[in-house]
Amino acid sequence: MTGLITDQRYLAHDTGAGHPECADRLRAIWQELQRRSLWNRLQHGTPRMATEEELALVHTPAYIEWLRRSVPQQGIVWLDPDTALSPASYNVACLAVGGVLSAVDAIMEQRWHNAFCAIRPPGHHAERCRAMGFCLFNNVALAAQYVRKRYGIERVLILDWDVHHGNGTQHIFEEDPAVYYISLHQYPLYPGTGRADERGRGAGEGFTLNIPLPPGSDEAAYRHAFQSLVAPAVEAFRPDFILVSAGFDAHRDDPLASQRLTAESFRWMCREVLQWAERFSGGRLLAVLEGGYALRALAESVAACIEEMLTAASHQASGQGGAISTARPSEAT
Repeated sequence: MTGLITDQRYLAHDTGAGHPECADRLRAIWQELQRRSLWNRLQHGTPRMATEEELALVHTPAYIEWLRRSVPQQGIVWLDPDTALSPASYNVACLAVGGVLSAVDAIMEQRWHNAFCAIRPPGHHAERCRAMGFCLFNNVALAAQYVRKRYGIERVLILDWDVHHGNGTQHIFEEDPAVYYISLHQYPLYPGTGRADERGRGAGEGFTLNIPLPPGSDEAAYRHAFQSLVAPAVEAFRPDFILVSAGFDAHRDDPLASQRLTAESFRWMCREVLQWAERFSGGRLLAVLEGGYALRALAESVAACIEEMLTAASHQASGQGGAISTARPSEAT
């Protein structure tokens, strides 16, 4: 089975008029999944709130408390020029983390073969003690720590194909040889990190692989990077669990970057990662939404990836069921 974590409560994180990271991103995804008759083929999980103890797997207690206290009673406050906080934002961010952790549980308990989390706010720019780049908590980093601590997973691969470098994820794990962080991103571009010579530090040296790609890179460039750099690294690492920071802002229509991918490019990348998951991690793969700001391009790209995940699950799933909900967000049409 392929699981989907999403929820209408994620819409309540208000980023203000004209902000690219908006609630319409999820609405577009929901509508495309229904248009393609994918919605009812997925197993729908209900996200829970992450606890402060879980948030502290990655973030400092002082940061968690500061973020909670920064929530306005009304309106929006800006944590930096890009990152908004509205009255519901802290709870929505905890729900985003909890949704990802719920998906980890479903995969590890063999209720789901793989899963996609269509959540917001995104996470890969969030540092241990800093919100930035639309991100409040680092959803994928928390999932990596959670699956290690709760289930004893030894080697976690995080593949980040968002067009922006995941500075937060890299910095959280740069000294940890048990988490291999691989990022393909446009360079130069926000946040300015992700040079090829950033390879980790101390015991983690060699377990960060940055693949900076120039503006205008197309599918051929990404295929070459996958085949010549990413695939050998994955084969050498042999991950027990694979997480994807699934940003779709490298699409040619995205307003925040200059790459030239299409929905079919993301389909191909997802298919490659699914094959690695089948070879090394028993199919355990969790993709978590990061960026992607052209609504139609985002929705089509997510749907293409989910189609590939459903295909992989149908080939390998054991058919075990679980405590799942098939209710859809009320705003999906």
